[in-house]
Amino acid sequence: MALLGRPVRIRWWIFIYTFGFAMLSYVQRTSIGIAAERIEPELHLSQMQIGWIMWSFTVMYTVMQAPAGAFGQRYGARLTYFIVGAVGCLAMIATPVAPMLLTGTAMFIALVVFQGILGVSQAPCFPVFAGVCEAWFPARQWGMANGINSSGMTLGTAIAPPLIVLLTQRFGWQGALLWLSVPSLLLTLLWVWYARDTPREHRSVRPEEIAELGAGATEPRPRLTWERFMALAVDRDVLALAVSYVCMNYLFYLLTNWCFLYLVQERHLDALQSGVLAMAPPVGAAVGSAVGGFMTDAFVARFGARRGYGLVPLVFLPLAGLLLLLVTHVASAAAAVAGLTLAFFATEITEGPYWAATMRAARADSMAATGVLNTGGNVGGVIGIPIVAYLSGQQNWNAAFATGTVFALVAAGLWLLVDPDRRHRADGTA
Repeated sequence: MALLGRPVRIRWWIFIYTFGFAMLSYVQRTSIGIAAERIEPELHLSQMQIGWIMWSFTVMYTVMQAPAGAFGQRYGARLTYFIVGAVGCLAMIATPVAPMLLTGTAMFIALVVFQGILGVSQAPCFPVFAGVCEAWFPARQWGMANGINSSGMTLGTAIAPPLIVLLTQRFGWQGALLWLSVPSLLLTLLWVWYARDTPREHRSVRPEEIAELGAGATEPRPRLTWERFMALAVDRDVLALAVSYVCMNYLFYLLTNWCFLYLVQERHLDALQSGVLAMAPPVGAAVGSAVGGFMTDAFVARFGARRGYGLVPLVFLPLAGLLLLLVTHVASAAAAVAGLTLAFFATEITEGPYWAATMRAARADSMAATGVLNTGGNVGGVIGIPIVAYLSGQQNWNAAFATGTVFALVAAGLWLLVDPDRRHRADGTA
């Protein structure tokens, strides 16, 4: 297939599919938070109960990160993304159906369980993308590919509020969630038809594209053993990145899950106004993710791996923390949205450095290593969701945002410990 007379590399078509999975996964995972305004009165649930339902997703998503990365490395991206899509569709259908069949405590438990299953289904999405990136893209483009792929998740977060509000107004919150399963099912079927695990297996890949990937593209992938996995799990730099990612993702979950309700409850906007304005922060995040990926690749080429990967987080994470404090002190809703947008931009500009640095440390074991990274990252959500649910339930949004500032500063400081080439210098493969 050609674009403007030039053949398009197959890796970009593979990338479009994985971008779609990232975007739709975030539409699905944020759906409960957006529909909460309708769900709470209709099902007689408190805001804390909504927090526990979202927390169930986050806990299971977190627990399954490392196993999902190991599974993807063992069985390949093609099968793993099929599971992501198929099981996710079933969980999305089950969530709105449960209140039609159950009431009271049984209904609440069912909602918790089905959101947990949705978390399990989506756990492989980003660790497996790291393996797709390592197999299909040259190392000089890892930051860019990870940054743009992360834009998919934040674009999903951006379109979710107005989309779900409009679908809810037309079909009710249950109908809205049912409709959200349709594009995911279509994407899953197309992925299974088109995708392959490596360029060598795809019959449309040309020799010149293989050559662009270097010698590693023609070498067989090493089998992931328990010993190899444990060596990654205790690697100094992978651990430092994972702990820093815990703190960074505290901000991510704060901004992803709670902007809509903040605008409704604290800034007193109606649901449709909040839905439209709540698009701005994740759009800013999507731009930040892409920009950060390109910046990171350029900095690594100029300054080397250690300084090149660390420069963006060391500058922008403290900035994100400062912006969260400013949001609580501005008078107008428009200024608050602008501050949230810039804070999300400054947070997500660091996605490319986190993922590319972990891939650099792990190389062929990228899926397993980024599973460890994303386990740490989503612990930030496990910690943050109940804290923010409690503080926001008390209408203490100022304190909720201040906790994000603290975590941003710690996340930045931990980058001073990271050297992605340390392990490879020790074994002579750097």
